[in-house]
Amino acid sequence: MSLYGMMRTGVSGMNAQANRLSSVADNIANANTTGYKRSSTEFSSLVIPTAGGNYASGGVTTVVRNAVSQQGDLRFTNSGTDLAINGNGFFIVQDDSGQSFMTRAGAFTPDDQGRLVNAAGFVLMGYSYANGTPSANANGFGGLEPVNVKLNEITASPSRTGIFSATLPASADIVDPDDLPSENGSGAKHTAKSSLLAYDNLGREVLLDVYSTRTGENTWEVAIYNQADAAANTSFPYGQPALATQTLTFDGTTGKLTGTSQTSITLDVPGGASLAIDLSGMKQLGQQYSVSTAKLDGSAPSAIDTVQIGNDGIVYAQYGDGSIKQLYRIPVATVQSPDQLQVLAGNVFAESPLSGTPEVGFPGESSRGSIVSGALESSNVDIAEELTNMIESQRSYTANSKVFQTGADLMDVLVNLKR
Repeated sequence: MSLYGMMRTGVSGMNAQANRLSSVADNIANANTTGYKRSSTEFSSLVIPTAGGNYASGGVTTVVRNAVSQQGDLRFTNSGTDLAINGNGFFIVQDDSGQSFMTRAGAFTPDDQGRLVNAAGFVLMGYSYANGTPSANANGFGGLEPVNVKLNEITASPSRTGIFSATLPASADIVDPDDLPSENGSGAKHTAKSSLLAYDNLGREVLLDVYSTRTGENTWEVAIYNQADAAANTSFPYGQPALATQTLTFDGTTGKLTGTSQTSITLDVPGGASLAIDLSGMKQLGQQYSVSTAKLDGSAPSAIDTVQIGNDGIVYAQYGDGSIKQLYRIPVATVQSPDQLQVLAGNVFAESPLSGTPEVGFPGESSRGSIVSGALESSNVDIAEELTNMIESQRSYTANSKVFQTGADLMDVLVNLKR
């Protein structure tokens, strides 16, 4: 073995231990960083072919590994926008330039624009419910937009769907066709009346009068009027015709709607949207008129009071009037080899040639984990283990330095032989 090779090997060993100490230092520094994944330095020997009985020393090289797939402990907080993933997967976030990354750091808080931003300044991305129930883009990050929860924004939504169920008296008098509410005469007769509260496009209240009238054996007419068009005593005649009418037919034996009967009624709310009311729960029985279900969606102008995030990633806004609306659904991205992801500043990860392509889906689907609201994932660093590694590296570094120092001393002896 040449003295030069001996010294070179000692330098290789010191450099390897220095790399290990660097990863240990990084782990200890980020022991309290949310979602941080510990790094480790793996050693691999370098061998130089030996010839003629002379040993040629090689050295050692290092490779850095990141334990991305190892989950940290969940730590619960008092903030509903603090998020953690219990299981596999990553949040999808975006920087100011619009580039997408993956992260496990879920300490999100609303910024001045209402966007959910984590401690490193990355914006949480999700699918909006603005155009209906969203679906995940399985092979990329397309269709995602920043999750925005403007707590000071006032919104209103028109009534679009509803349910009205009532029990109609089977022994009620049959009303003459000329006296039906749909004829809208001053002497119009009806069997029962209820009112429903709907909302127009601006969130203004619209009262709907619902008249149920027995027109024959097992046959009823349902007519809906705008109460604002009613006479002074909120009854007939109305200034405008009925918004909608529907005929219901019942089975005389069971009291339920027949298979051929209509089961809904659709009308245009004045100043609002088309409203479809489900009537499938209507019954005809030998008792007095009673309403069992009367629900219409829509809401008056109201600001968001609180934001709730479910385990399935759906972001709900609860308004001051108590109504709840779905805003976004947060997806979870997975890769085939998480430990091979490229680690970047800000505790985020990017696709690498060895990690595989990110696949996007919703929490709980396939092997993806669920989202836990009001919790954060701690780093997976074990301080005791890191301190042990630091002591081992320190001793190994010192031993390698002795090898180099010994080689240097022998080199001095060799040089002085000429003198």
